[in-house]
This record gives sequence, structure tokens and C-alpha cells, in this order.
Amino acid sequence: MSTDQLKKEISAIKGTHDILPGEVRLWQIAESRAREIFELYGYRELRAPVIEPTELFEKGTGASSDIVTKEMYTFTDKGGRSITLRPEYTPSVVRAIIEHRLDLQPQPLRYYYIGPMFRYDRPQKGRYRQFHQIDIEVFGEKDPAVDAEIVEMAHRLLARLGVERVMTLVNSVGCKKCRPAYGQELRKAALAVKDRLCPDCQRKAEVNPLRIFDCKNEACREAASGFPLITDFLCPECREHFQKFREYLDLYRLEYRVEPTLVRGLDYYTRTAFEIVAEHLGAQSAICGGGRYDDMVKEFGGPDLCGIGFAMGVERLLSVARIQIPETSFVYFAYLGQEAKKECLRLARALRSEGIESLVEFKDRRMKDHFSRANKLGAEWVLIVGEDELRKGKFQLKDMVNSRQFEGSVLELAAIIKGKKILETT
Repeated sequence: MSTDQLKKEISAIKGTHDILPGEVRLWQIAESRAREIFELYGYRELRAPVIEPTELFEKGTGASSDIVTKEMYTFTDKGGRSITLRPEYTPSVVRAIIEHRLDLQPQPLRYYYIGPMFRYDRPQKGRYRQFHQIDIEVFGEKDPAVDAEIVEMAHRLLARLGVERVMTLVNSVGCKKCRPAYGQELRKAALAVKDRLCPDCQRKAEVNPLRIFDCKNEACREAASGFPLITDFLCPECREHFQKFREYLDLYRLEYRVEPTLVRGLDYYTRTAFEIVAEHLGAQSAICGGGRYDDMVKEFGGPDLCGIGFAMGVERLLSVARIQIPETSFVYFAYLGQEAKKECLRLARALRSEGIESLVEFKDRRMKDHFSRANKLGAEWVLIVGEDELRKGKFQLKDMVNSRQFEGSVLELAAIIKGKKILETT
């Protein structure tokens, strides 16, 4: 088999991608800052399985949603059960709350999670079939103040990641009291223009016309522009909730725009729905989206707990983030001979105990080649171990940035590397 044939046979599956070490540093910084900010607001990490029973998402995500009808990765396991790779996180968290009775514990039901999701969709820039999300959820808090607080928290994270030129779009999608009447009127309007809709939206006109607002087809968007708006059908409770939500956004001095056609892509949303968009990204501009799902836990057979949350796609987030990767400082070991190599292992262990990154490569090189290798790798320090150093028990440390050289014991050199001690250069 030729190299080209081998590469073709073992290449990554379409819609997936490798996150290589240089890029991973960006991911690590973004994830670290997300964890730091979420913890400041009282959130704690929850990790759910990647695989779940298929019925969990059919019930939670919505039988008519695009995710369930077109995008889920579903298979039958060896026990004959239908299993699905999670396309989103919320149903898994709801299951965990019910299964472990987390609602009976004194801690706030505030969770965050970071991990991969799976949806069979047309791959394009920033959108993959295995993609990654940073999610948060709050359960048991009905006050619209929490709706505004999570939007403010999302803005804090985006600012921390250097994301600029963003706008928050907000809407209310009503509740079980007011949405049925709206649904009837919307269905009438959709069926009246059914011949102008794409085949998929023609199906949605029958089963869930609210989903037509999600369509990116220009003809469908034009047809939907004349549809009735949910904001004209809100019951008094939903109208008051939406008004207070906006008042709290004003309190935070967050700029937002009411977008009456914003419905999000999932069936379980109630009342608050929002997106944060990067205005310079074009059609795929949403970098954060979320909303309220007050009936979901109860419909799963759990307690009557309201919920709200948001999700950020990491790939798209990093495409607009401005993250400065800090320069790494590490020690490269240059040695000659077997005894020097053994001493380097002992010295590297000591430096690592001091929190200093240390690299020993197990390939015989001349001293000149060691320095060439250190330069290529960008080492800030080179610790030299030769016959003289072994005999004296003191070692040479070369500062590759400032062209200085020191001599000392391993602890003295560790202090120099950490900036705690200055010795005379040799």
C-alpha cells in the first residue's frame, strides 16, 4: 500500500478535526477562563456521559427539531438498545438531576460543562460533526434577574477572551398558556404561503411552524417576514417576565435588541430566548445562545424545577477570540555521555519538583547540536552537564535570551530560573 493510499484510508472522518498541540493552548486558555468566571458566579462542573439512551433526546430536544429528525448519531448497541451520541447537553443534565436527586441537596443547581457534541450536519467553516461546547445551566430560579445575570456572565467571558463587536438579541417565546393560540395563527399563516417554502419548511408548517423562523433559505425568510409575532400573543405573566428581564439587562448596561423572530433551534424553550452574535461574522454569527426551559424537568418525570442556560460553540468562539498565548519558559538539558545523561534525569526531576518545565531528549548529540536543537525549540534556558560539571557537582546554566551563563548547584540554578536569586555570571 502506497503512502498516499494509507493517508487516504486513515484520515480523520469527514466533519471532525484534530486539535494539535499549538492550537490546544488556545483551547486550554479559553476553558480555563470559562471555569474561572463560572466559579465566581457559584457554578460547579458536571460531567455527563457522551452516550445516552436515544429516547432522552427525542423527549427532551423535541421530536420535530432538526437535531432529532436529521442530525443525531444513533446506533443499536450489543444489548439491542438504541444509543445516541449526545447532540446537546441539557437533557443529560436534567436526567442527572432526577437520577441523583440533586434538587434535594443544599447546593445551588448551577452547573457548567465543557465537552464534545455530535450532530450530522453539512460540514463548513467553524461547524463540525464533532464539535465542542461550553455550557451553563441554572435550575430552580424563576426570577428574570437570573436570566439577565447569565447574559451578563456570558458577556464577561467574551470580554475576557477578547471578543469584540457583539450584540445581544432577545425575545420571549411564551409558555404553555399563550403559545397554543400563537401556534394556531402561525400555522394558518404558514399554510397560506406553503408553496413559497422549501420542502423542509413545508413539513415544518404542518408539525411545528415556529421552526420556519430558523430556516436560512432566503425565500422562506421572506415568506416568514409576514407571519404573526409571538410578542403580540404573550400572556400577562410572560409579558411581565420579559419586561423585567429587559430592565435587568438595562441595569447591567448591556446593549440588546428585541428580535421577535428569534426562537432558537430546540422545542423545549419557554419565555426567555437570546443569542449573542458577532456582527462581523455574517450568516453564521451566533457565538452564544440560550434561553429558559421551565417545563422540561417536570416533563421528564422529575420535580417541578424551572431552568435556564446557554451554550457557546468553542470552534466558533475561538475564531473571533483574541487570546494571547503566554510564552513558555523551559530548560533544555545538553549533555555528553551516559553518566551525564543519568545526572540530567536526576536534575530534571529536581527542577520539575520546583515547578520548572524540563526537557531531556534521549538522543546522543554533540554539544553544538544540543544548542542548535535548543534554539529550534525556543528554549529559554540550557543546563549543561559534561565531565567538569559531574566532577565539581556544579552545573552551567545558559540564559539563551540574554546570552548570560551561570554556575551553581541545582537548587541555586532553580532559584535563578524562577527569578528569586541573581548570581554572578561565569
